[in-house]
Amino acid sequence: MVVCGDDGLARRLAAELCDVYRERVTLVVPAGASTPHGPVGRWSVRSLGLRGRVPGSRQAGRPSAERTGRRDLRVVEAAEPDEEALVMAGVAGAAALALVYEDDDTNVRAALVARRLNPRLRLVIRLYNRKLGQHLEGLLDQAAVVAEPGIDLRELDSSTTVLSDADTAAPALAASAIAGTSKVVQADGLLLRAVERTPPGRGRVADPGLCTLALLSATDVDPAGSEGSDHSGDLGPQLLPDDRAVAAATGRGIVALEAMNHAGPAVPRRRLAAASLPVASFFSRRLRWSLAAIVAAVTGLAVASWLTTGDHPLHAAYITLLDIFAINDPALDEAPERKTLQILAGFVGLLLLPVLVAAALEGLGAFRSATALRRPPRGLSGHVVLLGLGKIGARVLARLRELEIPVVCVESDPEARGLALARRMRVPVVLGDVTEEGVLEAARIHRAHALLALTSADTTNLEAALYARAVRPDLRVVMRLYEDDFATAVYRTLRAAHPAALTRSRSVTHLAAPAFAGAMMGRQILGAIPVERRVLLFAALDVAGHPQLEGRTIAESFRPGAWRVIALDTASPQERLPDLSSTPGEAAEPHARLMWDLHPGYVLKAQDRVVLAATRRGLAELLGRRGVHAWGS
Repeated sequence: MVVCGDDGLARRLAAELCDVYRERVTLVVPAGASTPHGPVGRWSVRSLGLRGRVPGSRQAGRPSAERTGRRDLRVVEAAEPDEEALVMAGVAGAAALALVYEDDDTNVRAALVARRLNPRLRLVIRLYNRKLGQHLEGLLDQAAVVAEPGIDLRELDSSTTVLSDADTAAPALAASAIAGTSKVVQADGLLLRAVERTPPGRGRVADPGLCTLALLSATDVDPAGSEGSDHSGDLGPQLLPDDRAVAAATGRGIVALEAMNHAGPAVPRRRLAAASLPVASFFSRRLRWSLAAIVAAVTGLAVASWLTTGDHPLHAAYITLLDIFAINDPALDEAPERKTLQILAGFVGLLLLPVLVAAALEGLGAFRSATALRRPPRGLSGHVVLLGLGKIGARVLARLRELEIPVVCVESDPEARGLALARRMRVPVVLGDVTEEGVLEAARIHRAHALLALTSADTTNLEAALYARAVRPDLRVVMRLYEDDFATAVYRTLRAAHPAALTRSRSVTHLAAPAFAGAMMGRQILGAIPVERRVLLFAALDVAGHPQLEGRTIAESFRPGAWRVIALDTASPQERLPDLSSTPGEAAEPHARLMWDLHPGYVLKAQDRVVLAATRRGLAELLGRRGVHAWGS
């Protein structure tokens, strides 16, 4: 297998394929390139535990291969994934290729070259642009048919797969910031929902729903200090426990699978409501009270003029307005009451002039900011402060707004790609460096419910979290941290300093790598949910050829800590959707064909297709190397 990339996702994906799936991997990285986490080339070799590098021949501007101390990994350094680099990486005879560069254009160009070199190659492409990804899948599959007319794409098991690390990680990051939010793995044809549940009391067990997917850490403070990672020990989270383990885990929170509901199309918002601007946002509260006082004074003068002069009410109001605007004749020959009212009207007119000027200035400023970026409302509270509006931040912002959660964004780059989305959704944004004093205060951090620090720099996220905790010690904090060792140290420190507050750390590459690796193995990976710092995968799998499933009952096929059958595709093989994660046709009923309430005694047959919840190592054990041989590599 070949992995090409220029950031941490490539390193994490290569490690996933080597350590979990036991695959031979060629890693293509830029020579001497660097990321916020360090150099991609040499540093990545050490980060994967590689020793004994023997440099290959090097020439300026040409790719170079490196051997490592591990027999299952080879590193190729190339400035870009052109045809020469892909040939040196062995794409012509590879089973799968992952293109995970940060630049979409680089991935698209390399995918077109790779498809020409190997029409039977399974492509996994990282793209941020969703619409482009939909068109690209069809184009590359069609290119395979043109290059090899007799090819059967169904035998290739998802020849082209387009994924986005931002889309994969966004649901988990959004759910981490809101207590009690469901963890959702969503595809257009399938919806899986897992929720965290707490026991009703001490010594009690939480409601398991349809089934218990995971047990959370035994204590509020992770005993291993790793916040639910693979190094947490027996008291850390347990994925796919059996009934005995669930019954014995009294007082522990669980992740349970709930009943599935169809995720229909979103109800379109009314155009008028989307385009209209709230009038209250034009003027400050003090100005509104001033305008109200002026209107009350004018009304009082008009009523007094009507009562003293006996004129018609409309005429009295008209005369009062002329007096206020100083365009009426002086009441020299009028009664004393009339003269007094005219003097009072002139005084009100003097007060009205600065109020009107202030209203015009505020209204103009509010209108201009309404078409640009909104400011956080003065009385806002209970919101989520989101730091960073890059690729990840923009996706998380969209997910939070889908859940109708108030958000205030902080971004230092005025050209960030997420600013357009925030402007369109009318989300308040504070432009400024989060490390500077006063920026978080402008985002109303002292009244916020949670802080989501999602910038690309670990130190910036940590500094923002520490400053926010200094302002509000009990604030819920979720940080995007790449390095596990760094995340562990941060977690321990913040837990010790603020034991009553909730702290979470998440790595985008850690959340996205299992989905990319599963797609390279050729299976329908429907998605993943985080369980603290561990990951649980959902996959669709044909029973045929798997002795661990075929001929066994649902109860017998369950392997605690490895995999569990949670749904059955009841459609016949002829009517079966080729890909459960794809968009179904208009006439299709995607949820009518999936049965969730499974009888434990049902015997799985060779023609059945099931939906599995599995750990990474469990899925690798279940698949084995069978899929690799089927590709002919």
